[in-house]
Amino acid sequence: MSTDNTTQSASPTGPEGVRLAAGNAEVTVRPDLGCRLGSLRVGGLELLRQGDKYGSFPMVPWCGRIDHGRFRNGGELHQMPVNAAPHAIHGTGRNLRWRTARSSATEAVFTYDLADPAAPWPYPGTVTQQVELAEDGGSLTLTLCVETIGDSFPAQAGWHPWFLRNLGDGGADVTVDFAAEWQEERGADHLPTGRRIPPKPGPWDDCFGMPQGVDVTLTWPGRLQLTVASRGEWVVIYDEQEAAVCVEPQSGPPNGLNTLPRLVTPIDPLEISTTWSWRTLS
Repeated sequence: MSTDNTTQSASPTGPEGVRLAAGNAEVTVRPDLGCRLGSLRVGGLELLRQGDKYGSFPMVPWCGRIDHGRFRNGGELHQMPVNAAPHAIHGTGRNLRWRTARSSATEAVFTYDLADPAAPWPYPGTVTQQVELAEDGGSLTLTLCVETIGDSFPAQAGWHPWFLRNLGDGGADVTVDFAAEWQEERGADHLPTGRRIPPKPGPWDDCFGMPQGVDVTLTWPGRLQLTVASRGEWVVIYDEQEAAVCVEPQSGPPNGLNTLPRLVTPIDPLEISTTWSWRTLS
């Protein structure tokens, strides 16, 4: 997904971010904080954990952990900053200020340069995120695109939303429902071992395979039901934290730059989308 610079009508972006609204839903995007969703409110209910490290951030140009921060592209070995010792985790795009390319009441597009010196990546290119709220306020579609302007390179893209475990006011905790074909066995180093095993019961900090497309439903009983869907087959579920539950659709498994590289080429960019749809239960 390329951005047409000739049609940009960007609005100023302050600390409050870019706000989209439709129906009874409101989304705030923070391009100054790694282009994360700082807020998602439906019917006045905040669904995302608040804080500069939370919300929902894009994972790019890789997802999850890279083994000791190292990956190869052909004969070249590259070292990424180790930020979850001994590994590198969740890409570098979340650490940058993105540029608002255009925005309207329900849709906004943001970009950053892979060559940005604030976030080391050895190959030039562009990352674009489109955030689109449905006109009826019933769903949100996020799209990430990674493009090269030079050599081909392996990359991944995905999202790391922190959904609140409890929406407050005495309601019950969220439940997570999904039917995966397999689970990536996780080693003691938190990396997939390469073995696929039958899905185990939670709690999880694990990657699952859903070849027919990611389809995970979160239900806050009596309050709201939200489905995370993607045509990709990979999702990480992380529910070991008390405050939040993470459902992370992504283009490949953790350490995939090494084990399942997907090359971004001048004629074949990497693009992935996820749609979150919801309905109230009260």
